[in-house]
Amino acid sequence: MNAIQDIYPEQQAITPEFGFLSPDGVSKEDLPDELHCVREAALDLPRTLVTGRLREFLNAIPQVDVVDFCRSASEAQMKLAMVHYTFLIQAYVWGEEEAPGILPSNLAIPAWMIGHALGQPPLLTYSNYVLDNWSRLDPTSPIDLSNIYMPQPFLGGQDEAWFVLIHVAIEAKAGPMLADIPNLMKAAARMDSAQIVNSLAGIANAWDGMNAIFDRMPERCDPYIYFNRVRPWIHGWKDNPSMKNGLVYEGVKDVNGEPQAYRGQTGSQSSIMPTMDALLGVGHAQDPLRIYLDELHRYRPPAHRSFIENVREESQVRTAVRELKSAEVTEAYNSCILKATQFRTRHLEYAASYINKQNRSSNGNNTEVGTGGTPFMKYLKKHRDEAAAHLL
Repeated sequence: MNAIQDIYPEQQAITPEFGFLSPDGVSKEDLPDELHCVREAALDLPRTLVTGRLREFLNAIPQVDVVDFCRSASEAQMKLAMVHYTFLIQAYVWGEEEAPGILPSNLAIPAWMIGHALGQPPLLTYSNYVLDNWSRLDPTSPIDLSNIYMPQPFLGGQDEAWFVLIHVAIEAKAGPMLADIPNLMKAAARMDSAQIVNSLAGIANAWDGMNAIFDRMPERCDPYIYFNRVRPWIHGWKDNPSMKNGLVYEGVKDVNGEPQAYRGQTGSQSSIMPTMDALLGVGHAQDPLRIYLDELHRYRPPAHRSFIENVREESQVRTAVRELKSAEVTEAYNSCILKATQFRTRHLEYAASYINKQNRSSNGNNTEVGTGGTPFMKYLKKHRDEAAAHLL
């Protein structure tokens, strides 16, 4: 890479309005007729999940040949199809008392192929759950909690929607600071203290907005409801006590019938925090939890991965702050570190109240294991403390 302006991959322009969100979600895209049965089955989950015989309904979905679709569909259409397929996959795995060992080919093969085309794994990820799964009630009004909805649910209801939409609103609030990253990096490269302070102030302001949104989680998402009615559907099958052998993707030739283990959807797959760590020079110790952090990076959309990697490679912000030896610049830098740490602290608090302190643990929904398959309390505290240690 030769220039700071090249940090944005060609296919992923980060905008102040959307940040990492797919523009206006993808729910209003058209899908070919042969995929309508998949979309209908996915949107019908709030009714079929409660029957106790969900797999009977999902086994009846026709197996769609998506070869031509993957060749000709737009990225937005493939993302929409992936939202529906991954919701169906999660429902199939966790929708009855015992987790299965095999995912049927009518779900496994299309999800595998579309996921491969998008550069993402064949299960629900943060991008399917949040970044692509939202829309505006009024397309001319801002992206905020009074104007967005969740098109594809599992059971549906206020708590599930609010949990997802809080994340959507946070992603949108991050848009301006993400879009300003090239300006800050250029300013750092030329040691322009005034512009560095101005850009860091914008980042701090964005964190204020994101923290204010995050504070609203308890308004409409109750911890008990979250743990028992929202969280069960978003687990993966790597390091999950209920699926020690992984999951066989029936009919997928690439894996020859070998079980596959993937980590579940988690907010740690959001690209905001790793982008900020990369920009501000925040590092994490090389240990098993760092290995997990690096592994989660592969679950992000390819363009987001490239963006983070490019920022990490090119950013000279922390170096510039140190070398300028300006109280104003240092204070602006530390303000960003502190406000990001505040976000991490609130995340840790929610993990305790929404998960760790709950008293039900069955069918993969363990109070000690995160949806990504880790000892999440230890993980969240470690990375919060490491980030706070980067104050200058």
